[in-house]
Amino acid sequence: MEKQTTTIENQTSSEKEEEPPGKSAPRSDIEEDPPDSRASNRYRFFGHISESNWNDWKWHFRNRINTIERLNEFVPLSATEKAQLRLVIRRYPLSITPYYLSLINPDDPDDPIRKQAVPSVLEITMSCMGLEDPLAEKEDSVVPGLVHRYPDRALMVLSDICAMLCRHCTRKREWRHGGWVRPDNEIEAMLEYLQQNKNIRDVIISGGDPLTFSTHRLESIISKIRRIKHIEIIRIGTRFPVVLPQRIDNELCAMLSKYSPIWLNTHFNHPNEITPEAAEACDRLLRSGIPVNNQSVLLRGVNDSVETMLKLCQSLLRIKVRPYYLFQCDEVQGTEHLRTPVEAGVKIIEGMRGFTSGLAIPTYVVDLPGGGGKVPLQPNYVLSQTREELILRNYEGRLFNYRNPDSSNLPGNGHRNGRRISSNSRRSSYDSRQLVLPAGVKK
Repeated sequence: MEKQTTTIENQTSSEKEEEPPGKSAPRSDIEEDPPDSRASNRYRFFGHISESNWNDWKWHFRNRINTIERLNEFVPLSATEKAQLRLVIRRYPLSITPYYLSLINPDDPDDPIRKQAVPSVLEITMSCMGLEDPLAEKEDSVVPGLVHRYPDRALMVLSDICAMLCRHCTRKREWRHGGWVRPDNEIEAMLEYLQQNKNIRDVIISGGDPLTFSTHRLESIISKIRRIKHIEIIRIGTRFPVVLPQRIDNELCAMLSKYSPIWLNTHFNHPNEITPEAAEACDRLLRSGIPVNNQSVLLRGVNDSVETMLKLCQSLLRIKVRPYYLFQCDEVQGTEHLRTPVEAGVKIIEGMRGFTSGLAIPTYVVDLPGGGGKVPLQPNYVLSQTREELILRNYEGRLFNYRNPDSSNLPGNGHRNGRRISSNSRRSSYDSRQLVLPAGVKK
């Protein structure tokens, strides 16, 4: 089906007033010295911005950094780098909020925040690798913008507009089409499909980022979904708590609280993103009855180590956000330089297991190309299995016998072959010298 879209410019005048305008606002009011070192870049880059503007999400949206010349004012670039990046953004545009830019260490070319936000020439030099739409969302779209892949869930893609263009974005293919939002007739078609399909109990609102909509506009959509009686859960996928936490204001939280149960999935990838502002945004959501889950993406040079992921997930728990998924980076054109081998993710989960609470360990998943859906991957803890027992290894690499219960031995089912397996025979049922064990596993 061909997607019909409407640009921001074609919205009504009332909607325009509620959405963040596109022109830069004047700067004023020099701030005092920073209260702590964590805010140093905020004052280094934007010390002349008043607190009222800095706390206004629409100011950040209007003043996004979206040219190489503007980026160079904050992150020094060589003449070669500027020339290369101009070529990159012709295909994959640039957009960074002032807030998120303030988290970058401009003196570190390998800064993990920079890798997520600042373009790389590798986006075009390696662009022959990967697919435009690896998850086959277009093929699973039952009406424009509504993806129905799993029996009880549907995904509403309302826009391709984000506060920040993450360099690893799964829908990077949409960036070249400019800023669009779904027109009312397409949203109504989605709602009609949801109404008619009573197996759908869970709707995910995504984009782009749905929180780029005004609160009023977003409520008009959520309220219509909530009127569909067989839909039990509404989920919102957004990166605003990470890249522009000022958006999570009291007005938004009060609106969302009216349509519970609503779950919010966000996208922290590195501990440096967990700032006081981000923590406060998540706290406002939680106090409004909106549970917050985190979906990280495994990224080369950003979070592809046990130490970084452990710190990230433990920090998330401290701000009451549940580590939900760790995604293998999708096979998207323009992201190959950020992808890691699958075994890197398995080793991270293995390195976390036993060394932190299970609450801090996300599920590592690969979202299969061609619309195959999510597949969880885990380290191999089962070394051998029979009907009677399993040989398992723990997080220390030690081996254990585990008796496998047999339902035929339950009262009323009789005993299989009239025999019982003694604990001694269980202990002697394998010879560890004959096992081929993974590297680092102790016999």
